[in-house]
This record gives sequence, structure tokens and C-alpha cells, in this order.
Amino acid sequence: MQHAIAVVCFLTILAPDAPGAAPLSAAFSRAAAADRDEGVAYLLSRQNAEGGWGVPFSMPAITGLVLKAVVQHPDYTAASPQVAKGYAFMLAAVQPNGGVYDPKIGQANYTTSVAVMALAAAGDAKFAPTIDRASKYLMGLQIVDGARTPAGETVTRAHPFYGGTSYGSHGRPDLSNLSFTIDALHEAGVPKDSPFFARAAIFLARTQNRAESNSLPWARVVNDGGFVYAPGLATDAAIGESKADVQIVNGRRGLRSYGSMTYAGFKSMLHANVSRDDPRVRAAYGWIRRHWRLDSNPNMPRSQSKQGLYYYYHVFAKALRVWDQNVITDARGIRHNWREELIEALHARQAADGSWVNTEPRWYEHMPVLVTSYAVLALEECLKTGE
Repeated sequence: MQHAIAVVCFLTILAPDAPGAAPLSAAFSRAAAADRDEGVAYLLSRQNAEGGWGVPFSMPAITGLVLKAVVQHPDYTAASPQVAKGYAFMLAAVQPNGGVYDPKIGQANYTTSVAVMALAAAGDAKFAPTIDRASKYLMGLQIVDGARTPAGETVTRAHPFYGGTSYGSHGRPDLSNLSFTIDALHEAGVPKDSPFFARAAIFLARTQNRAESNSLPWARVVNDGGFVYAPGLATDAAIGESKADVQIVNGRRGLRSYGSMTYAGFKSMLHANVSRDDPRVRAAYGWIRRHWRLDSNPNMPRSQSKQGLYYYYHVFAKALRVWDQNVITDARGIRHNWREELIEALHARQAADGSWVNTEPRWYEHMPVLVTSYAVLALEECLKTGE
């Protein structure tokens, strides 16, 4: 990279935390656009012969992430030759049930969600029927009354799995999968008053460390307003899971909240028609203010602090753009222009060839194509304004 980010003062004369305050400066906008351009060029250079992306072979999910990153660039459309070839590869994975996935790979919910977002980002009317069928397929994967769990239980509204989605049909649901589905349905234009979102909001509350709105035993231990990965295990629906590990408080087993899932939960609640003034949303925002940082995935154990870093950057950008508050005041009273700080963090980590990669391989973040897609998508969120 030959360009550099100029030193910019973050102070603003506008009221702290006012929506619309401190818009992205021209210097940071140019820097973000330049880094995005280099990232997109890198991604295009890694397209496989059949038109998709992946290592070592093309996969619909990775292809969808790349396509969304590329088609949102102002120089490309769905008709651009490389982009069109990518869409053709991805659409070859459309199944009779409306899902978009490779049955040999699985992960039907996640892959279809990514495909829907890639198709919606193109803004091309010819994709509308595929988006509609795929959206209906995704909504049909939600765990509702009467579903059976992997342990053979029958799901009711009171069950921890209710309202969630999993990698398959009715396996153990988790927040990451549900957040991708919610994003996809939101970007596909599904109305916020859809019953899907109402049920999803119930599941989201059960992934939050907040005793006032989550009756699961582990939520009463840490009780910090952050989010974890899953409210329950396949073998025991009342024992939750955090990829940041358990947290023992006064001899009791709790779950450690962490950044990537907290931003995913925060964003998903807003998309699921939960008011920004709702106590659950405010508790999540309070956690964000207390754990503000961009040098690691917040509140992961120190030895794991870089795991999932680029996934975190991606959901951080999407969540705060939805929140529509350009300056965030942390719990110490320090004000942060989130766009400019994220642009700086990504700029410092970009390689000379335009790619990004994580030194921590967990969750496939050793794959430059995946990580570069996350980084470009995050920069594109920085460059957008409004919802």
C-alpha cells in the first residue's frame, strides 16, 4: 500500500453521541476507498476457474461473501464478467427446496443466508425470484413449536432452542447462524413485523447474559449484558456455550460474553424489531461501551484475543451502522468515531498485495479470501451512510 491515513482530530463540536454527528472525514473516506479497492482487486485475482472462490476448491458460501464485497464496489455490477461468472457458480447450488448450498458440504442455513445477501446486494431484478424462494426456505428452518431437538425433546415457546436456527434443519441453534439469517432476511426486504423476527427475538434474549430477561441458569452468573454463542447444548438445552469459555463466579458456572457475539446479538435485536430503548438493547450497548477496543476480539481470553478478529470487525461495522450513531462514548468517557477507528485498524493490518489474514487460524481466519471478504465488507459499511 502506497497511501497513508492522515492524522485527523476526532473531536467534534456536535453533541456527544448525537445521531449523525462527526461524519466520516474526506481523508478517511479516501483511505477506506483505497484499501477497499486493493482488497477487491485481490479477491478478483483469486477467482477459481469454475467461477467461484474457496480453498482449495470453490464453495458457495465463500463465493457469496466475495460476490457481496465485489458487487457493492461502485465499479462492478452483476453483469461485470467476473462477477457474472461468480453468480453463475453460486446459483448452480440452488436446491429444489429453494436453499442455496452444496449438499455434500452442508451448512445449508449459513450458505443460503450468505447467498441471499450476495443476490440482494446486486440490486438486479432477475434475482428476485431466487431471493424470495431462498428467504422462504430460511424462514422454514426456524425452530418453532413442535420441532424435535437432537436429544429428542419437543420444542415449545419456553424451550431454549425456540426461535433459533442451526446449520441444518433443527439441530442445536446458535447466535452466529441466526444473525446471518436475520441479516439475509433484512437485506431481502422481509418486513420487520414478520413472525420470524418475533420468534427470533425470543431466542436472542436467551443468548444474552442478562438475568432480567433470560431465565437460563448460566445467565444469572455473569449477568453483564453481553452475548454468548448458544443458549444450550444439543445434549442439554439448559447448558449454554460460549466460544470465549466458561466463567466461574463465586463457584457458579457462567458463560463469558465476547465481542463478536455481542455485536451480532445487538445488531440482530435491532433488525428483529426490538426498540433501541428496550432494556435488552441498552444492556448490550452498555457492554459495548465497557469493552470498546479494536486491537482484539473484546473479552476473549488473553491467549485467544485475536481469534475471530475479522468476523468481529465485520459485525462491529454492520451493527454500528444500524445503530446510526457515529460517535460512541465509552464507559470511561472517551469518544470514538467508530468508522475512522475501524478504518485505521484495518489499514494497519492490510498486506502489500491488498489482502488481510489472521495469524490465529480458528474459524478459518487463516484463509486470506475469507478474511479479505470480511475486511472489505467492513470497509464498505464504513463508507455507507444511514440504514
